[in-house]
Amino acid sequence: MAASRPRFPLTHLWFLYVLIELYAAALLLRTGVVTIDRAGRIRMAIDRLFAAIMTSRLAPAILALPIGLAISLDPKWVGWIGIRTPDQSLITNGQAWIAYGSALAVGWLLHRQIGLLRQLERRCLLNTAMAIGLIALSYGLAFAVSMVATHVVAAPVSLPMIRLAGAIAYALAIWTTSFAAIGLALRFMAGFSRTRRYLADASYWLYLIHMPIVMALQLAVSQFDWPWPAKYALILLVAMPPMLASYHLLVRGTIIGWLLNGRRPQPDGAPRNAAAGPASG
Repeated sequence: MAASRPRFPLTHLWFLYVLIELYAAALLLRTGVVTIDRAGRIRMAIDRLFAAIMTSRLAPAILALPIGLAISLDPKWVGWIGIRTPDQSLITNGQAWIAYGSALAVGWLLHRQIGLLRQLERRCLLNTAMAIGLIALSYGLAFAVSMVATHVVAAPVSLPMIRLAGAIAYALAIWTTSFAAIGLALRFMAGFSRTRRYLADASYWLYLIHMPIVMALQLAVSQFDWPWPAKYALILLVAMPPMLASYHLLVRGTIIGWLLNGRRPQPDGAPRNAAAGPASG
């Protein structure tokens, strides 16, 4: 009998070690570039190329290429699963490396040229409309793959072609949705809000601890013959107060809060709008 493959289930905590891997890779890459590029010519060329991409209306399609290629090469991929979660091993799969690595790279390069965020603000409505359409298309194609794969219905095109179309739609949906969310936030929530800042600071901690609490509540409400929206609302209403209380009392003013969120700004002034300043080198 063949030995069973070892498993390393980390449920929702896989992002911690994946983030460490990506940070380590990014810092090593940066160190190498800085070492060989003393004059900064390579970095300036990369900045110009990235600015050209971000100012193009094809930016979501260009950035979607690596992710779309990675998932299209997965013969068992279907839209329901999204990016394959690297939660069964400490060795991150290639699909996750490409997807999350490209997202980290875009964030890093955007931080070098903050002014490019204005492009996302100007196109937020267009990106929102495209995101809604692409998300709907992704779900439709995922449903089609399931129906064709189980021989429930026959399709005029092959299953690999439907899966490829789903991969393209899904990859495009990732970036149009990301751009839409950032653009809408810049347009409608650019002003400083203490409430939003507090919830943003708390969100990391809430994500870390929510799983056992939510699972226990799901088990409890499973006994009720209620529609799922009512159960969902009840779980949120019951789970959020103790989770926020634990953040406020046990995390916010401690070293744990500093490790999760970094040093908080002084209370005597609100931070400036990040996208308002000129592009940095």
